[in-house]
Order: sequence, then structure tokens, then C-alpha cells
Amino acid sequence: MKKFLFLLALLFVTYSNAQILDPVKWTTSVEKISETQYKLVANASIDAGWHLYSQNVPEGGPIATSFIFDDNNGAITLVGNTTEEKGYTINDPVFDMVITFFEDNAVFQQIINVKDKTNTVNGFVEFMVCDDTRCLPPKEVALTFNLSNDKVTTAVTNTDDVSSTNTEAPQVNSTVNEGTESSKRGLITLFFLAFLSGFAALLTPCVFPMIPLTVSFFTKQSDNKAKGIRNAIFYGVCIVVIYVLLGVAVSAIFGPAAMNALASNVWFNVIFFLILIIFALSFLGAFEITLPQSWANKVDAQSNRSGLVGIFFMALALAIVSFSCTGPIVGTILVEAASGGDKVGPVIGMLGFSLAIALPFALFAAFPGWMNSLPKSGGWLNTVKVVLGFLELALAFKFLSTADLVLQLHIFEREIFIAIWIAVFGTLALYLFGKIQLPHDSPLTHISVGRLGLGLIVLAFTVYLIPGLWGAPLKLISGFPPPLNYSESPYGVGYTKLGSGGISTHEALPEDAHYGVHDIVMFHDYDKGLAYAKKVGKPAIIDFTGWSCVNCRKMEEYVWSDPKVLDVIKNEYVMISLYVDEKRAPTESEQGISEYLYPGKPFKKIGDKWAELQIMRYKSNAQPLYVLIDHNEANLNAPVAYTPNVDEYFNWLKDGVKKFKKQ
Repeated sequence: MKKFLFLLALLFVTYSNAQILDPVKWTTSVEKISETQYKLVANASIDAGWHLYSQNVPEGGPIATSFIFDDNNGAITLVGNTTEEKGYTINDPVFDMVITFFEDNAVFQQIINVKDKTNTVNGFVEFMVCDDTRCLPPKEVALTFNLSNDKVTTAVTNTDDVSSTNTEAPQVNSTVNEGTESSKRGLITLFFLAFLSGFAALLTPCVFPMIPLTVSFFTKQSDNKAKGIRNAIFYGVCIVVIYVLLGVAVSAIFGPAAMNALASNVWFNVIFFLILIIFALSFLGAFEITLPQSWANKVDAQSNRSGLVGIFFMALALAIVSFSCTGPIVGTILVEAASGGDKVGPVIGMLGFSLAIALPFALFAAFPGWMNSLPKSGGWLNTVKVVLGFLELALAFKFLSTADLVLQLHIFEREIFIAIWIAVFGTLALYLFGKIQLPHDSPLTHISVGRLGLGLIVLAFTVYLIPGLWGAPLKLISGFPPPLNYSESPYGVGYTKLGSGGISTHEALPEDAHYGVHDIVMFHDYDKGLAYAKKVGKPAIIDFTGWSCVNCRKMEEYVWSDPKVLDVIKNEYVMISLYVDEKRAPTESEQGISEYLYPGKPFKKIGDKWAELQIMRYKSNAQPLYVLIDHNEANLNAPVAYTPNVDEYFNWLKDGVKKFKKQ
């Protein structure tokens, strides 16, 4: 059934790419405020499944919606900025930043002052629209506002003769549905990670010894076993309530807007980095983070009260006394949850953490015989703290990396991040093997089997990271280090490309070609690429793409990289990659007259030329689009869009070769 639905969805995507897509319709209206002041209203009607981006998008994200208004030679002045509705705000999984967008409908308003008598205000809106499989190139739509009527008037914009421009437009694959599902998956993942962190906190010197002491207290002080179990369960519930209230407090203090801003805010990421470094040093034994002793004394005095109130204060006393061990873990969960941009993240994180803490107390109270199987307290508890310290140290650099990515400083690039993780986990492996000792460690006479096994796992992970310095993708930790293209060299440390004095197995490049991703010989000019295909007697692949098209990059990284696909592309085709968002102005030889985008006028950018080619010839304006053609420019088979299935894409390529050879 799943396979059938996948094929059905793929068929729909392929069919929809054979059409000119225009999913946003604009209408305008005017509200008269006074004799000299009006409110201009632009309404975007968005087709189902598509979404439009906000005017405020972080740097490095997709193109924002923007408005330009004609001042009618000084007769019109703008009052403030163009306002917009609330929209949907998510932590975009592709760009790893908080982005706001609209679905179904979006309303933008601009107040103006009119000095001289005028009947109309002209302007235009530039915007970008996406669905769950593709994004359309940025488009400009002319807007006309009629001021001649005191009442609200509506003018439907004629979009048939409006040009489409291709500026610096990242192509993204981020939708309402995807964002919602991603948010749900993120919260579920956060819950389980917090739950596991709670179990890790149980194994620290501050918490583990409290389990038998607390359970024994309930069973001995209660009149009967049933009452003891009820008291212990209530004790566990109180622990959950205390930590969840902490999560609620964090959400309330920051507020939803601040939560959504954390993921891409440079200063918050730097502060989170410093906080986690402090937590890590605390776990490693440099110092202890504790709450004031007076707090513990006051709460402990209240715990002597009888009844449920006393039990609640016992739970609060546990939280305060064990803070030196649980505090860094709780802080890390709250930092990670808050940086996810979801306002309920801290609450979910604390719920998972507290459940793991509370569960053993309830279970051991119900089955006190189980306590005989608990291991005795000892130096192994401090080992758990140290391991957690190393993990926090590694996690801290994720936030520093995010700050560097947002600023595009290229200081903390991929190789540096991986090198630091190699150092951190390599040192952790040495610690687990007993080669390094820290301040609070007990003398180590031998290594337990469990510690040895964990050390081998950490050592294997460290070795796994090393090839990342030479460009290995490291899919196991995808999302933590900077992306592959954010590096000192996209080919990794120590690799030298042709022309830089190193040794290369590359053959001489054809004229006007260059080596692209996976060293595929590529042409960026349609005519020159086709001419070379005729010269060597091979069919051509036209790759309509964009510089920041996410699905294009996914195809290149996960489909084109497959050995059998790469072999066919390199040896049986000539690749012509046409970037529809290329902003470079055409040279004299590349220039032409537009028929669709700028009728009768020269192309403004070279990307416009390729966008018009895609629209006019293939009736599509979404990327990626792949077309296999022969020397007469006829299609060898049906073009395809985003096709993540390697076998399907491979069969499509081989089908084109087979049909070409039959000619």
C-alpha cells in the first residue's frame, strides 16, 4: 500500500511539472482613513498545498515577500512598513532556521499619505512560492490600487503579462504539512532524548543512592504496603510536576516569539554554547553547580510535615539536593528544547526527564525486592558524570557552529567541527580505557567489561569521524556538523584539484565545461553543451536547477552519488546544468530577446534565459527538472522532477540511452 501511494504521489508530481504553475493570485483594495491617508491592502490567494514566505526571513533563508510602491513623483509617502498577518512559524528542517510563511490566504497592508490629488497607486510585489516537492522561481506581480472610491474597492491584478525574475533565490522544500510533521517528530524525539537523559541522571552520585533510601522510608513509615506504594507513587508524581512546572516557567519567561527566534539568533546560540561548556566542566570535575544550602534546609524542614504536603516537599528537596548532578542535564534539555523554536518544547523535555527520574521510585516501592538487584554505589557513578560531561562538551559546539553559519563567517567550518569532535570523543575513549583520570575519580585497578565495551564503541565512533576530514558525508551525525559545502574545501582536507599543482586523474576538460559535483563534466550553456553532445555522439541531460535548490542538492548528494547512476551520467550522457536563478548578466554572445518573461526585451540575467527555456519548451517552471534529449533536441522519454528513488532514476537514465541508440 505504501509503495502504491508513493508511486501515485510521484505520478502527480510528474504530471504537475508538465504545466505552467501559477499558484498565487493577487487582488488589491483600498480603505480610506482620512482625506489624505489611505490603507493599501494586497491580498494573496494561495492554492492548496502551496505557501508564500513572510517579508521577514533570516539571512541565508528563502527569498522573502517584498513590496515596492511608486511615489508618483513625490505625491505619495509611506507611513511605516508594510504589515502582514501572523502566518505559520516553524523551525525549518532544511535551512535549520525559524521561518514564517502563509497558506491559503495572506493579507498585507501599507498606510500612505497623499499630498496631491491622485487616483491610483502603482507598485509590485516580489515573492516566492513552494509546495512539498518544489519551489517556483521568484516572481514579480504588478499591483494597482484605486483611490477614487471612498469605500473599499477591489482590483483584480492581471498576472498574464507580469514578468518573472530570477534573483538570488534559494530553492527550499519546506511546507506547512512538512513543518507540522517535522515539529511533531521533533517533539517526540525530544521527549525520548529527555527520557534517556533522565535515566542517565539516575546513574549519577547525587540521585542513585537516593532510590533505596527514599523507597525504604516510604515502606517503613507507612501503615501497610498499599499505603507505602501510594505514597511513593505520589512522590513520583510530585517529581514530574516540579520539573514540568520548570519547563512551563521557561516557556512563559521567553514567550512564543522568543522561542521561535532562538534557533537562528546568533547571541542566543553563543550564550547556549557558553552555558553548555560550563555544564560540561562541572561534570568533568572542575567545580560543582549547586543551589544555596539555605534553600535545601528550608525545604527539608517542610518535608517533615505529615501527609501529602510533606511528600511534595520531599520531592522538592530531592530536586534541590541533586541539582549539582541533574542541573547540567536539565539545563541542556531546556537549551536544546528552547533552541528548537517550539514553545512547548521545554515542557515536553521536562516531562520526559522527570518521568525517567520518577519511574524507579514508584516501581521499587511497588516491588521492594527488586532493590536487591541494584548495583552498589561506587566510583562508576562518577564515570557516568564524566561521560555526560564529554557529551555536553561535544553538543556545545553545535551551537557555536550555528552562530558561525548564521553570520557566514567561515571561521568554524566543517573540518574544524569534525576535528573538535574527534578530539572530544578520542579523549573520552582514552578516559574509558583508564589512560586518563579526572579529579573525582576513584583509583582504577581494572576496567569492567561494560566500561571496556563502551570505550570500544566510542573509539569506533571516533574512527568513523576521521574520514569526514577528507569529505566523507558522515550521515550518522547529519545535522550536527556544518553542511558539506560549508568547508575549507568541498573535497576535504588534503585533496588538490586540477590546476592547483597537485596530481589529478582528470582528463582534459572540453572547452567551456567544468567539473561539477562528483567530478561530472558539466556545461552551463545550452547551445555549447548540445554542440559537444553532437561532437561526442552522446545524448544530453538538461538539468534545470538552482544554486540553493534543496531538492536539487538532495538529488546530487543521494541519487547522483550512487555508483551505478554516476557511471551512467559520466560515461553515457553530456550534462547541461542550467541555473534558473543565476544572477550574472548575459555576455553579448549569450544575450537574446525574451518572448515570455520580458516580451521583446533582452534578458536581464542569464538565469532568466534558462527559466524561459524551461517554461516555453517544457511547460514547467519548477526545479529540479531533468530532461533527456537527442541531437535534434527531441525528448528521449518523459522529463522527471525530484526522484529520490535511486533505482527509478537509474532506470529512467538507461531508458534514455536505449532509445538514443535505437535512432
